[in-house]
Amino acid sequence: MLLPVLLATCAFLMQPACLLYTRTVMQSAAAEATRVLATATGDAVTEDAVRAFVLRRLRAVPDLEIFHEGGAQGWEVELEGGEGQADASVRVTGRVRPLPLLGGITRVLAPAEGGSLRLEVHVEAHVRPDWLEGSYDDWVKMWD
Repeated sequence: MLLPVLLATCAFLMQPACLLYTRTVMQSAAAEATRVLATATGDAVTEDAVRAFVLRRLRAVPDLEIFHEGGAQGWEVELEGGEGQADASVRVTGRVRPLPLLGGITRVLAPAEGGSLRLEVHVEAHVRPDWLEGSYDDWVKMWD
């Protein structure tokens, strides 16, 4: 009797661990991309390059449905800001199919989603204070 209870407990603890790992990788990728967008100068950093940067970081998530559905095409990455602006934000969205034990609960909570859960991370950054005048180039010229 103890063995089935122990296995069921492990199964119920596995799903939150998988969700937490996926969300942590998503959060880290979005935070790094936000810093890249917010500190980018010139034409060296394009939106496509930052999107590729995020997708490369998201490869750390295993290609299993309990971690992420859809492979590399299953991620949605939205970028705002950058190019010398003081504010930047990155939103990363993905889908997860829960384990069969939790599938019934998920179908009740998200019936239109086909039983999958939507994970979303949004990171915003304000890297340039309002009191700071001039551009990065002006500050560099001051020290020449």
